[in-house]
Amino acid sequence: MENRTYAVVDLETTGHSPSKGDRIIQIAIVFIENGTITHKYARFVNPKREIPAFIQQLTAITDEEVLSAPTFEDIAHEVSDMLQGTVFVAHNTDFDLSFLQSEFKRCNVSRWSGKKIDTVELSKILFPSSSSYRLQDLAEELAIELPAAHRADDDAQATANLLLTALTKLRTLPEETLSLLHRRSFSLRSDISTLIYEALKHVRTTASGRKLPLFRGIPYRNVKIPTEVVSTRCEYPIGEEEKSRLLKKAYPSFDYRKPQLDFMDAVWETLSSHSEVVVEVPTGVGKTVGYLLPAVVRSLQTGKPVVISTFTNHLVDMILENEVKRIRKMLDIKCIATVLKGREQYISLGKFEELLRITDESYDETFTIMQILVWLTETTTGDVNELNVSGGGQLFIDRIRKRNNQMKEDEKLADYHLGLMDACHHSNLIITNHSMLLSDSKRERKIFQNISGLIIDEAHQFIHTAMNSKETVLSYMNWKYVMGQLSSDAEGQLLHQMMKLHRKYGNYGNQVFGKLAVSFEQFANVFDDIALLLSNHRPQVKGGQQGNRVIFGLEELAGNESLFSQMAEKMNGYIEHVQTISSRLDVQSEKMSQKEQAFLSEWNYWLRELKIKAGEWVEIFLDDETENFTVWIEKDKRSLPGSLNVVKSPVDGSAITKEFIQSLKDEKVGIVWTSATMTINQDNRFVSRQLGIADSVPVRTFDAPAHFYDNAGIFIVEDMPSIQHVSQSDYIEAVADAVVQTVFATGGRLFVLFTSQDMLRKTYELILESELLNDYALIAQGVSSGSRMKLLKSFRQFSKSILFGTNSFWEGVDVPGEALSAVIIVRLPFSSPDDVVFKAKATRLAASGSNPFTDLSLPEAILRFRQGFGRLIRSSGERGFFIILDRRIDTKSYGKRFLNALPSVSVKKVSLESMVNELEDCYNK
Repeated sequence: MENRTYAVVDLETTGHSPSKGDRIIQIAIVFIENGTITHKYARFVNPKREIPAFIQQLTAITDEEVLSAPTFEDIAHEVSDMLQGTVFVAHNTDFDLSFLQSEFKRCNVSRWSGKKIDTVELSKILFPSSSSYRLQDLAEELAIELPAAHRADDDAQATANLLLTALTKLRTLPEETLSLLHRRSFSLRSDISTLIYEALKHVRTTASGRKLPLFRGIPYRNVKIPTEVVSTRCEYPIGEEEKSRLLKKAYPSFDYRKPQLDFMDAVWETLSSHSEVVVEVPTGVGKTVGYLLPAVVRSLQTGKPVVISTFTNHLVDMILENEVKRIRKMLDIKCIATVLKGREQYISLGKFEELLRITDESYDETFTIMQILVWLTETTTGDVNELNVSGGGQLFIDRIRKRNNQMKEDEKLADYHLGLMDACHHSNLIITNHSMLLSDSKRERKIFQNISGLIIDEAHQFIHTAMNSKETVLSYMNWKYVMGQLSSDAEGQLLHQMMKLHRKYGNYGNQVFGKLAVSFEQFANVFDDIALLLSNHRPQVKGGQQGNRVIFGLEELAGNESLFSQMAEKMNGYIEHVQTISSRLDVQSEKMSQKEQAFLSEWNYWLRELKIKAGEWVEIFLDDETENFTVWIEKDKRSLPGSLNVVKSPVDGSAITKEFIQSLKDEKVGIVWTSATMTINQDNRFVSRQLGIADSVPVRTFDAPAHFYDNAGIFIVEDMPSIQHVSQSDYIEAVADAVVQTVFATGGRLFVLFTSQDMLRKTYELILESELLNDYALIAQGVSSGSRMKLLKSFRQFSKSILFGTNSFWEGVDVPGEALSAVIIVRLPFSSPDDVVFKAKATRLAASGSNPFTDLSLPEAILRFRQGFGRLIRSSGERGFFIILDRRIDTKSYGKRFLNALPSVSVKKVSLESMVNELEDCYNK
């Protein structure tokens, strides 16, 4: 292969379908020989048809540029001759090669034949942690020059350099990794196996591959554990001038903000005095660096870590990747920061190696295994969320997550999670999430002990985490998946393998498998009966249905307790038979081969999972403790019974957080609770009370600089229909019209925030059907595929984009600069009165003599509203508009509470037409 010529091809076309008349408008080929680019070929091509407007916009190739160019018929033989005897390379060969083959056929030129390399497939294997495999994203990440994406000449050049970069990386991999990759590479869709073989030969003859520790033959890069916490003589900067000087070192465009410096002092004082404080720090003050600087100084002085906890793993990673680097630059000290997440975020190397021995691999599994083998040579954390895998690959990832701490000695030495736990005790900062922090009290080996302070960021979310920590979820699909792992006796399946082991090592006969089959059938039948009962039940409460989504409380199924008990009985009977097989073979395990031991280990793994499920069943359906919990069923009518979920959740989480706080106070640890929304007007202790924080703990607020919101504006659209007096379809039509007109005025870059997934979907579909925004990227949560962060990345990538969001998009989303021009609030964010948890809370409040609306519903809505506004202006000088379509903010007495909760920004009540005119004037300037 080294002596072959690679022909790296890129096409620009009028569309995706040559059979429907789409044609090539530009072709480029870059030739590589012996690791060097030797020559290039690039031509415009006359398609003999108009180039669609969106293609002209994408490629910047106009009808005028191709007018005098040859047609593909004129150059087809020339292109075919150049490609003969070469290895065809493209970034997505399924498109470029198939399109070219169609054009050769149309022009009566022989089809090309030979080996092909798809650099998308190759990149996914060799750069398994890349966030995107689009050519321009890879080029940016790997520092490959790409002057103009979607121009064939530039794209082909960048793809050629991508191939060379990949070939270079292949030769740096350990020999054992290359050998494991080569074994699986023959099932890939392009001829990458030859590249891997060439690299393997090179590494064997030159010994150039990296040498890494091996876990049962698999190379991995282990966690480096520091020997001790960095402690040094480091003084906290007392004066404003000294603080400003430090901040300027990390932020060249540092803008003096007194509230930020005062917030730093509040954090320092709390950590130093082992006290507790609640602090509201709005967007624009510089909250993260404001608490990190005093936290690091405190740790350096005491020689003990300070713990930083935030809501999501994404925010955890952002703190490490962005802000900690700046603190190191300010102080010119290499303080040690360790990120620690829940153990299921990390790979179990034992489970991974086990599955390599026994898995009959699909393409997705093979591909994911190859990605993991490369990733293990690079990762220092073992966090499987670093991997960018396919949907099918995600199922494999879920099987290799670390589920428990039962490990063999060689596993303990190589375990990433254990290594990071050790590193925590020798770090200045431990950065974690709320869930990990809360679960520490249950651990035998405590992590967050002997610390010198705790800072809880996004503190308003801590109560949700506390409640989720006591939540139990039964997913129909998950149950069926676990049940299926042990029940299929088809050739190659786990049960079939266990029957073979039982015959080989046991003298007990096969009666146990007959009993196992009978007991499974009884268990599965009762489970299916209950799934049918839940699927067919119609909620008694009027608001229990939103579109296709249906929610109802377990109390509506009163009278079926005997069926739930029968399920537990049949399940336990089945588990006993599974356990019998396990026990009989466990005593024979030393006589088994490694592969046989792996099958037995897999059987025991699923047995443990089934026992967990049995405990969940009792907890949800048969537990008498109902006073402090609520149980509900949720489903989607379009996918039954697959969409069934049963959830048991506590009504109040304050007792959980009180217990947590007390354990820290016993150790005399300073605690800082902080967020952009810790207070609401008229009740500054609403969030603190929910968190179980004592009334004696001070609540402090720091306002953003006066000029921060100078370029922000609030519009109340007063000619929208009243949400309470028109049908939902009429309101959705008005919302769609308002969104479309606002998009035309601003050029896109909009968030449209809903409180209902059903309304979001219907608005999105109406706008889609209208075709009025065909030139824009419409991204809808729950409709467009991908996680919240993936949707947000797509939103940032397109200059003309609109994001329709609900729930999580009201907060915790950062879109800086001109990437966001406006936020549209479709409805004030009240919880649905029929929400099961909300109803349980409201009932409890009413019983105590409180008003559920003023004491719960309204404050919660105001907090979400403030969070929604916080998406808009992320730094000083940004321009943006907050557009409210719900007229209740003007017509209801409580409306002023919402507006008073926002910063001092100009509020205008206008017609939709007037608002659009004003926006057009603003953006045309």
